[in-house]
Amino acid sequence: MPFSDTADFADADRGFVAALEPGVVKDPAGKVVWDNDSYSFLRDPCPLSVNPSLWRQSQLTVKQGLYEIAPGFYQVRGLDLSNMTLVEGTTGVVVIDPLISTETAAAGLALYRAHRGNRPVTGLIYSHAHIDHFGGAMGVTTTEDVAAGRCPVLAPSGFLEHAVAENIYAGTAMARRAAYMYGAALPRGPKGQIGTGLGQTTSIGTTTLIDPTLDITHTGQEEIIDGVRMVFQMTPGTEAPSEMNFYFPDRRILCMAENATHTMHNILTLRGALVRDPHIWSRYLTESINLYARQSDVVFSSHHWPMWGTDKIVEFLSLQRDLYAYLNDQTLRLLNQGYLGSEIAEMIQLPPAIAENWSTHGYYGSVSHNVKAIYQRYMGWFDGNPAHLWEHPPVESARRHVEAMGGANAVLQKAQKAYDAGDYRWVAQMVNYVIFAEPDNTKAKHLQASAFEQLAYGAENGTWRNFYLSGAYELRNGPFGTPTKANAQGMLSALTVDQAFDAISLFLDGPKAWNITLVADWRFRDADNRVQRTELRNGVLIHYPRAAGDNLPAPDATVTLTRGAFAKTMLAGGNMQEAVLKGEITVEGNVVALKQLSGVFDKPNPNFAIVTP
Repeated sequence: MPFSDTADFADADRGFVAALEPGVVKDPAGKVVWDNDSYSFLRDPCPLSVNPSLWRQSQLTVKQGLYEIAPGFYQVRGLDLSNMTLVEGTTGVVVIDPLISTETAAAGLALYRAHRGNRPVTGLIYSHAHIDHFGGAMGVTTTEDVAAGRCPVLAPSGFLEHAVAENIYAGTAMARRAAYMYGAALPRGPKGQIGTGLGQTTSIGTTTLIDPTLDITHTGQEEIIDGVRMVFQMTPGTEAPSEMNFYFPDRRILCMAENATHTMHNILTLRGALVRDPHIWSRYLTESINLYARQSDVVFSSHHWPMWGTDKIVEFLSLQRDLYAYLNDQTLRLLNQGYLGSEIAEMIQLPPAIAENWSTHGYYGSVSHNVKAIYQRYMGWFDGNPAHLWEHPPVESARRHVEAMGGANAVLQKAQKAYDAGDYRWVAQMVNYVIFAEPDNTKAKHLQASAFEQLAYGAENGTWRNFYLSGAYELRNGPFGTPTKANAQGMLSALTVDQAFDAISLFLDGPKAWNITLVADWRFRDADNRVQRTELRNGVLIHYPRAAGDNLPAPDATVTLTRGAFAKTMLAGGNMQEAVLKGEITVEGNVVALKQLSGVFDKPNPNFAIVTP
């Protein structure tokens, strides 16, 4: 790669106004939720323990501060995984994508105001339904300002549904794996976490969600917020199920949300998500080029740094488009020749123009796991071989493999030889069997940790490096859990009534509830006294709204409460009895029957094992 090409560094530095000094953000209790200064070692030359290409990318993404990208357009970078963009309007400023945490978003807004004046926030835009693009909403505005119409909140159609589905329904599992992916618990340094390729890491402050007040439903929809004119392009099914790009026609500036950044992105993120569609992704990028890029002087995204110049913008988006189209088409070509995803991942080589461009390198996504994701999208988990149709689960499989290979000592001897020969992939595969067959085998854990570290040091992909190092850390030191809090109260309180009951139904322990039948009505004072009926039967919690005069059978119990009280007691592990005594909840009817609910709901486990059984 052309390391002498410093154009990206010039673009990343362009328009610099000021940095946050020190680059540390704390919550009201004094806990550090963001520390960009901990990456100061990135100023040094690349060490042997980091892939030079990833080191270069981290030197770019670690840049922190307020930047002017055009008159009236500013970005705050390096205060979270994502960027926050601020567009000055007639009376205030419109905020685009308010980071993950209220603390980092507030710090970013304060940095902007320190240099541009105390402008009110007169609009808030969520480009898509990932938490690093909305979680800090209450750090830049208030529910009172939104309710009063002083700060409209714009989002793509389907935003709320997908934000909840990703962050609540599977939130605990995703947060645990995100701890590995972003390396939030790892020590910073040349042999530790150096970034993710997309940004440095995730902040660990307070996450919130303010419901959108204006949905963007179709491409070409035009809105004016505080004098700022925007034309929107809907891009569902690309980097997020609900996502949009938007164009500022009066300024010839294009926002690509997270659909085009300076890296190959994920078709399936390692933390878990719905598999994305690279075919439709490439088609929307073509549409972006033809509708907007050829009339743009500046393009910016919600990660990384902007680009200037129409020709550069068109080429940048074209390479991104070609990347996703090539991965999709070639995977399907080889899939139809009978190759498996794991085989195709080793076979595909990118065209020279794509492989030799910095912006399409696999710092966040990778050819390997993206190809497997495309295979999964079309073919599912089963590769067609009956031998793989009903395999033993990991522990039982490991015991049989270790026995067949002559026992744990014999496996470890072979693994040590492979380690000495530098065949770390084979070491990881062999020793994994020993760890799952004998979880207390310290020698196996240490050898596996060493193999993971060597694989990490060679990885160009930031998330692969973090996964390997996180696995090694837990093998050596024990679990670090989940630094970020899943199902945060701020998110839970924003759920609609339907979403709240969808979420609680996922915590029901079906076998425990097989023989319980319970009908309850839930009246929500803060939702126009809406009544939601629940029927618990056959280990399933069914719910639906009641209508006036529906003549349904009388319930066993009627509960009156608010959405916040429901979230606190039923979703966040609070005590319903205490809430009743405080008057937050009232219950009429068969209270004893209602108490049966408390024993049939599981609590998600944010510390489940990953590299051990």
